[in-house]
Amino acid sequence: MSSPAVEQLHGEAKRSYVREMFSAIAPRYDLLNHALTLNIDRGWRRRAVRRLEWSRAPNGAFLDLCAGTLDLAIELERQRGFHGAVIGADFAIPMLELGKAKARRVRPVGADALGLPFPDEAFEGCTVGFGVRNLADLDGGLREIARVLKPGGRVVLLELSLPRRWPIRPLYQFYARYVLPLIGRLVSKHMSAYDYLPASIRGFAKPAELVRRLEQAGFRDARAEDLTFGIALLVSAVRP
Repeated sequence: MSSPAVEQLHGEAKRSYVREMFSAIAPRYDLLNHALTLNIDRGWRRRAVRRLEWSRAPNGAFLDLCAGTLDLAIELERQRGFHGAVIGADFAIPMLELGKAKARRVRPVGADALGLPFPDEAFEGCTVGFGVRNLADLDGGLREIARVLKPGGRVVLLELSLPRRWPIRPLYQFYARYVLPLIGRLVSKHMSAYDYLPASIRGFAKPAELVRRLEQAGFRDARAEDLTFGIALLVSAVRP
């Protein structure tokens, strides 16, 4: 599937494509993540965990949604002083299967972000690493996160973004359009996954819009922060 077709995916077609794609690239996902970001993604995850402010409830339950191979969940559970529970939820089961070998205390759960199998107000906080732009219904996913968070619980979204400043923007666009898909195809053997990545970034909500949609989903104190010249985006909000 070429990137123009990917950009037009919506609803169930997008959900099916994303599940198939991430299941297919799971064996090479970690390698490509670290290589294509020059390992900068590790620092982004540490920043996201700090923004979660987990020390408010060090013995509580936390959710890592769209958890993939559990890297972000592991970053939380390894924090000194953290004695709580971390659940890593994803609907691409092969990703979770690979992540289990790395995780000591993270509980992997196969689950769709648009219909989570958890009761209301179950978690003290929630992280989503590089996942919300893949949701077939962004607003529905944000409302579902709000539902499972306790009052005062914090959500932290870590996403890739399109830099807004020159000269980073044109350099990044060239890298994302030509270099990243080529390396992705060679390593993952998936012909469209790394065309989808830059296409999904181009079509995703801008920081101000994501803040607005979090507020519409019932959150407060939403704020966005650029990371690494705007290549990534960190957004947090609190459930009233």
